[in-house]
Amino acid sequence: MRRRVREGDREAFAQLYEDFARAVYNHALRLTGDWSTAEEIMSDTFLAAWRTRTRVHEDGGSLLPWLLGIATHKADNARRAQRRRRLFLARQPQPPAQEDFAPRTMGRIDDARRLLAVHAALGRLRRQEQEVLALCVWSGLDSRQTAEALGIAVGPVRSRLSRARKKLARFAEEDREPPTARGEMTRAAAIAALPVREELT
Repeated sequence: MRRRVREGDREAFAQLYEDFARAVYNHALRLTGDWSTAEEIMSDTFLAAWRTRTRVHEDGGSLLPWLLGIATHKADNARRAQRRRRLFLARQPQPPAQEDFAPRTMGRIDDARRLLAVHAALGRLRRQEQEVLALCVWSGLDSRQTAEALGIAVGPVRSRLSRARKKLARFAEEDREPPTARGEMTRAAAIAALPVREELT
């Protein structure tokens, strides 16, 4: 697969997309907290992968770490752009309030609340810790693959992951509160619901 991708085999690249598009999208969503931004990042990731395919080494395992590394950089760019947009909008006069009549299901609203709660907690971590947590815990990469994705050594991956987990546990304890009357998910509950996966060695 690596050789075929490197040589520009379109069928191999289509298979690469089929195998990993969902994983790239999920990774981008966890880093940005926005569905539409995650879709853009997923598209940009595979476009960048096609353009830089000659950098792929023929020897090695799965190409997922390579793709998630590209997605991580794209997410960084997207977050910087979001910050610039927020700063711009904050300087603009507020438009008159309008009622939103868009139909939404309760399930999607609950999903959005949970995503916002988790993303708010992750936002309290350093960017490097967010990236390592997303790659190791949610995307299922081991330390070596995460190091490959981020272009760093294995040691910093393990130390960042350890720090991130300790901080999240502390945040969850600080934010612990009784369930709301309406059953809305609190930030602590959202963190507790994070998928936990033992790190591979």
